[in-house]
Amino acid sequence: MTTKTFFKTNQIFFIIILLLLLAPLFLSVFRINLLGKFIAYAILALGIDLIWGYTGILSLGHGVFFGLGAYAMGMYLKMEAAHGKLPDFMSWSGLEKLPALWTPFSSPLSLALIIIIPAILAAIIGFLTFKNRIRGVYFSILSQALSLIFVILFIGQQAYTGGTNGLTGFRTMFGLPLAADNTKYLLYYAAIFFLVIVYLYCRFLVSHRLGKILIAIRDGENRVRFSGYNPAAYKIFVYISSAVIAGIAGAIFVPQVGIISPAEMGIVPSIEMVIWVAIGGRGTLIGAVIGAILVNGLKSGISESFPEVWSYFLGLAFIIVVIFMPEGLIGLVKKYSTRVVWHVKKEKAAEKSPSISR
Repeated sequence: MTTKTFFKTNQIFFIIILLLLLAPLFLSVFRINLLGKFIAYAILALGIDLIWGYTGILSLGHGVFFGLGAYAMGMYLKMEAAHGKLPDFMSWSGLEKLPALWTPFSSPLSLALIIIIPAILAAIIGFLTFKNRIRGVYFSILSQALSLIFVILFIGQQAYTGGTNGLTGFRTMFGLPLAADNTKYLLYYAAIFFLVIVYLYCRFLVSHRLGKILIAIRDGENRVRFSGYNPAAYKIFVYISSAVIAGIAGAIFVPQVGIISPAEMGIVPSIEMVIWVAIGGRGTLIGAVIGAILVNGLKSGISESFPEVWSYFLGLAFIIVVIFMPEGLIGLVKKYSTRVVWHVKKEKAAEKSPSISR
């Protein structure tokens, strides 16, 4: 990426942030709450773009890391609602004593697990797969299997995870009532803050030497290995980074939506996450942000008017992008903006040529 393109991309991003900051002046509390959820998805999309767009690792199970971060936040909120006692769904399941697994979530310090748990899982999976040079479609299938395993696990342990219903019934967060409008605005602005932090982190990675190595791994991993680098180490690092970003996105998602269930960890949501990045334009970061907010905004609007067929619209959009816009919306804009600039330069050159001949 050239310096000129770098600054243009950052300018677009901060224009988006400015628009998001001004959104509460024009939108209702309900719409702001919905937009906050889309921002959480945008953070998640940045992590996927980092691993897929720049490193070429297609993960179809990133919903697991999103879900783990969301469950960590949900467990803390549930313990706060229960005032450190046994949560209601556990009583309904026949438990009489708080499980040891839930004990740490009585303290706000447990929120560190939002980062720690996805990081540990990603480190284990990354080490076992990338060290053994598992890549391409094989890694994608493995990530799907991981998603399926966690969904079955969380549904089966109903007494500890809430089963199919998941965790809900959150009342407060750090003592602030979640139903209050002021709290919803605070959560919205907190989501924007984390979006900026995650974007700057990803931009820092891809703009330096590490980013060049990640792109080299994407374009030719064997050449990188023959050049004396260890691709596995870089892939493990970026996989952990992407998992942590997904966990943070999940934690931001929960207090705004008010529920987290195993469905969010499934294969279908994980594939949808990849679609956001593909439509926006992978390997750009800004495309991931635009794709996540735009697709989910359209999904919300279409589902309100056509609740039974919105998924067909999403599938059709993905097919159009794959066939006609392989570089996504950002790639399309770049393509036509380059053509416009070229024609303008050509016209200016044509205007100067008569004076030169004289």
